[in-house]
Amino acid sequence: MTVHDRGGPDPSVHARTLPLPAAHPERPGPTVPAPAEHPERSPAAGTPGPRARPGRDRYLDLLRAVALVRVVFFHLFGWAWLTFLFPSMGVMFALAGSLMARSLSRPAGGVLRGRLRRLLPPMWLFSLVVVPVMFALSWQPVREEGLWWFVRLGSYVVPLGSPPFPEESGSAGGWLELSWADQAAGPLWYIRAYLWFVLASPLLLRAFRRLPWVTLAAPVLLTAVIGTGLVTVPGTFGESLVDFAVFGSCWVLGFAHNDGLLKEVPRYLAVSSAALVMGFGLWWASGHLTEEGWNLDEIPLAQSTWSLGFCAILLVYAPSWQKLPGRLAGWDGLVTLANNRAVTIYLWHNLLLIAAAHLVDLLWSVPWLGDTFSTRIEQSYDVLILIVIWPLIGLAILAFGWVEDIAARRRPRLWPTGGGRTRGA
Repeated sequence: MTVHDRGGPDPSVHARTLPLPAAHPERPGPTVPAPAEHPERSPAAGTPGPRARPGRDRYLDLLRAVALVRVVFFHLFGWAWLTFLFPSMGVMFALAGSLMARSLSRPAGGVLRGRLRRLLPPMWLFSLVVVPVMFALSWQPVREEGLWWFVRLGSYVVPLGSPPFPEESGSAGGWLELSWADQAAGPLWYIRAYLWFVLASPLLLRAFRRLPWVTLAAPVLLTAVIGTGLVTVPGTFGESLVDFAVFGSCWVLGFAHNDGLLKEVPRYLAVSSAALVMGFGLWWASGHLTEEGWNLDEIPLAQSTWSLGFCAILLVYAPSWQKLPGRLAGWDGLVTLANNRAVTIYLWHNLLLIAAAHLVDLLWSVPWLGDTFSTRIEQSYDVLILIVIWPLIGLAILAFGWVEDIAARRRPRLWPTGGGRTRGA
């Protein structure tokens, strides 16, 4: 099974073949809370007007839940076409941008403190578990980096840069196999990118409301400069800047969705323009394939344009659901759970995939079962992991998810599916 990891959100790919179905730390992650309804834009002032109805928009909640499930599928199976079918990271950044624009109707300082408070504690708990294990397995500071190595270690507390991790740790064939630390650190790129967007949002939103279309297009143009090799920005800042550029238009698109700007554009024009942008992304990808083939995660400009067009179509056609309609209503509890525990699921799913692989491996050691069904187990190996991963994610939610409630200043809950209350606390 081939695994493609990043030490943080490095735009380059470090491919290696592992015996485990660990993850491709794709531009795989969750937004923290969920956006609610969208205010109408004031024709006179061009700024958001009063919101008609408060509460959760279940359509947006559903998109986030689908994005999380798609992340798990991609990190297990590695199918490049999934990045076209549903660009999860672009979708989640767009939803987060919509929520951020809504929140910034309040004073920016309080909003930023609230977002950091909700984002960082789940990551701190993750780091508190993972980093000591790295050191226990003989990880040591890199002498050549000197004091800078300890500064980078601080990214496990405030993720402004790429955190260090041992390239090899654990033991071959063990429960903590050699690349486990690489896998564990992979999702942290999303937390870093989200933090950058949150900190930049007050200025971005001001720029958007003055020059909306220019602000929407600017990140794509920046990606064309620094994401194609035309200009190279070295180091951690360069890595963060590429991520910021690639998904910046999706974040700003969330502003447009919240402010009602997308509703002011004739639908046929919005959809045809989005299709043209996606077509450009497809064309660019066809001429810049990597060892990953059509994996958009490794083709920044294609990722940026395809995700922007895809998210635009999703939001142009966005209904406003107070409840999930029809047969989707049966998934209401799980959608609510995924939204309330999005950060927990995202942070831990890589390590849980490794654990799931080891549990499936144990089937070969079961008397009679391993001998009789050895071929069947081999043929259905990834499917068996897919079955095992969901109970493990459930256990992670029970063990670690309550921190998201503490961070949001809510009463801790073990399994927040909404119950009889309004879905999604």
